[in-house]
This record gives sequence, C-alpha cells and structure tokens, in this order.
Amino acid sequence: MLMPDRNRFDVSCESLCTALRWKGQFISAEHDDSVPPTNDGIFWCMHTQSCLGPDGELAEPGNCGAGRKCHGTGRCG
Repeated sequence: MLMPDRNRFDVSCESLCTALRWKGQFISAEHDDSVPPTNDGIFWCMHTQSCLGPDGELAEPGNCGAGRKCHGTGRCG
C-alpha cells in the first residue's frame, strides 16, 4: 500500500536521517502560507548523492527514519 504524499514527503519527522537532503534546505526564503507546497519529491542521500540510499531503497522522508539500517551512518551493516 502506498503512503499518502503528505506523510511520504513530511520533513518534520524527529527521527529523519541527517543524511537526507532536499532542495528546500538550500532556499533562503521565509515561509509564505499563501504559496501552496510543491511537494516535488526531490530528495537525495548525502552518502550516495542519488535518490537511493546505501541500502538501495528510496531516499525520502517516509523511508529515512530510525528503523533503516543505514540511518545516519551511510553503512548498511
């Protein structure tokens, strides 16, 4: 079953991997409630520099939590 986009792309999770990156981190602008979120889903792993983590799974907020083997370290073992 697929996760709804609002959960899949939610970057406010406390256990989010510190190696996860997204373009919103690099935009210096204040939040504007009148602008709808794009939820563009452009995420990448700092360790692999791709949309896949070291374990071959998607690098996105819904997947990059504390339960993942590579979480925070980039190592899968």
